[in-house]
Amino acid sequence: MKSVLLLTAAAGLMFGQDWMHFQGNPQGHRYSALKQINKTNVARMRPAWTFQLDKTDKFEASPIAHNGILYVSEPPSDVTALESRSGKVLWRYKRVLPDNVPYCCGRVNRGAAILGDLVFIGTLDAHLVALDASTGHVVWDVAVADYKKGYSSTVAPLIVKDKVVIGSAGGEFGVRGYLAAYEAKTGKEAWRLWTVPSTGEKGTETWLGDSYKYGSATTWVTGSYDPEINTIYWGTGNPGPDWKGDKRAGDNLYSNCLLAIDGDTGKMKWHFQFTPHDVHDLDSTQVPILVDEMWNGKMRKLVLFANRNAFYYVLDRTTGEYLLGKQYVRQTWAQPELSDKGRPTRMPNTAPTPGGTVVYPNSPGATNFQAPSYSPLTKLHYVMTRDEGGVFYSGDDTYKEGSWYLAGRFVSKPGEEASGAIKAMDPKTGKAKWEYPMSSPSWSGVLSTAGGLVFAATADGDMIALDDTTGKLLWKYPMGGKAFANPVSYIGADGKQHITIACGHALFAFVVD
Repeated sequence: MKSVLLLTAAAGLMFGQDWMHFQGNPQGHRYSALKQINKTNVARMRPAWTFQLDKTDKFEASPIAHNGILYVSEPPSDVTALESRSGKVLWRYKRVLPDNVPYCCGRVNRGAAILGDLVFIGTLDAHLVALDASTGHVVWDVAVADYKKGYSSTVAPLIVKDKVVIGSAGGEFGVRGYLAAYEAKTGKEAWRLWTVPSTGEKGTETWLGDSYKYGSATTWVTGSYDPEINTIYWGTGNPGPDWKGDKRAGDNLYSNCLLAIDGDTGKMKWHFQFTPHDVHDLDSTQVPILVDEMWNGKMRKLVLFANRNAFYYVLDRTTGEYLLGKQYVRQTWAQPELSDKGRPTRMPNTAPTPGGTVVYPNSPGATNFQAPSYSPLTKLHYVMTRDEGGVFYSGDDTYKEGSWYLAGRFVSKPGEEASGAIKAMDPKTGKAKWEYPMSSPSWSGVLSTAGGLVFAATADGDMIALDDTTGKLLWKYPMGGKAFANPVSYIGADGKQHITIACGHALFAFVVD
């Protein structure tokens, strides 16, 4: 087996570029500099191979590509190494999970991470595991949190220098959210940042009584990292319980925030709260995109954030200063204009009630865990969006460790069909330059490339390629399933650019001959 891996690795090194991070680069761009596949030849793109899963859980993973090998996280907490040219299985790691693991939204995993000769995976039972990249053998395995309390890990880890940063899921169980960093070589915990303050700490005054103890604010989508200023940017989820706000009166810090965190110490540098006192489950766990661009005549370090709450934001990522906020999808929960500090003004009579309250967007939001993309060529931010209303009901719940803690529910607005679109957002204005409409909203992420293309999948399972400047459809292929994953691009061991995406219960790889 090792000889096969070494030959494959040599081929990968010969032919070039990899996909080494969940988002392609630490800055969150999900952009590929490869341009073998471009506007002139994408019409000839065809499937190169397909890898079928032997399970029926949702397949939400973005593969890592390195040295001619793909490392794919399979649901619920497994890893498979594939030869990138053919999809041939090289090794498999299968996690044995306890029978009683609580989880919210599917037995899923969104991706692995790689550093040197180690591959890292977070697990549904809240462990972080390091695997030998050549064999799949376990090098170390640490418990990050207690799954019996409702903690899990579905997020792809983020590599920060010599550390592996892992987030938490389980917000619907009233857990206390965190980010934790581990030494890559040893598995020793380096630091931990709790996203909800504890007794005596600053921020508890933003929670009613001791409601902060069950405050959630989990970190279930991978953040971004600026190595130049050694700062991690990571979004946090909704407060708990989801739909009964009077149980936790106040802004509920640090839920629904973007956190700027020192990569060495885990200390918070600043925070920006998008949705204070969220009562519609509008997690701010979307991917922060880091760019250096001119802003009002001055070069600034910016963070772009298309939020689930239907507002598009631009912040200064050094200071956290609010620069721009614009509504980009239909919403009725807040006034259309934000304050000069970026704070929303909530509309009256929009909180959940026992009889139900109609609000836009629905709980899945204007966008969700679908990864966005940023092209340095077009300077556009491509976002998969959703337009749908919801009916929000409040109820009552008492916190019990390891059990659901929701205090209500939501349903889609009756009699209305949800729609979706890929929107090419101009960060300078917060408005879309173009949009590609879809009759149904898709859970696919977006990829942009130097070939002038934007790739994604529709709700019907068609893989599509769009012109990155106009949104014109240039190519599509029916994959025959629903996509809950994000496309990636890499050079395979055959020297060809591949576009790969998980759809249904299979991983598809496309090339141009």
